[in-house]
Amino acid sequence: MGILGDAMKKFDQSRFCLLVCWALLLVLSWNTSVQAHVGGHSSGGGGMQSGFLHPISGLDHALAMLAVGLWGAQLGLPALWLLPIAFPLVMALGGAMSLIGIPLPAVEVGIAGSGVVLGLMVLFEVRPPLAVSLLLVGFFALFHGHAHGTELPAGESGLWYSLGFVVSTGLLHAAGIGLGSIHRWEWGRICLRAAGAVVLAGGIYFLSGSLGWFA
Repeated sequence: MGILGDAMKKFDQSRFCLLVCWALLLVLSWNTSVQAHVGGHSSGGGGMQSGFLHPISGLDHALAMLAVGLWGAQLGLPALWLLPIAFPLVMALGGAMSLIGIPLPAVEVGIAGSGVVLGLMVLFEVRPPLAVSLLLVGFFALFHGHAHGTELPAGESGLWYSLGFVVSTGLLHAAGIGLGSIHRWEWGRICLRAAGAVVLAGGIYFLSGSLGWFA
């Protein structure tokens, strides 16, 4: 019974690992557009709903924000909470920059690059000093926030729109942290690194589009 129990446990763990990878692949295949931003969410929503939907409808955003939560879970405390707090705060700053007309170069490249870099961090479970992790996350958050601000629908409140995308981003981080809780087990660490590979693949895909490699 002991051997059978161990075999069943390993089987369940393998199935869960596959489920994690398939879930991320499903997110990745949600939208086949290389520039995965869906503008014009203004119908029936108001500013907050538009802002809330923007990170979710953009796969380049969603993958990077999930990766922040996954990486925080790998790093443990205090990064587990500091990274998901730092990202929305700096992202709000990036959104404000866009709303008041301060330009930021290569926004799409920066967003796609965040998927590549954060995917690599999760894939190889990189553990830099906390300050470096925060600077890295904050750097990419500026690009995400600026893109959100640029796509504010006409006639909607910038304040409510910003609040919407900050809340949505926090939920994506929380989903990454929840998934990352499996890091306590060896099989869970393998699953998370596989998830990092999926994020990396998505980042490379979006980066290729941003740089015109598919043209």
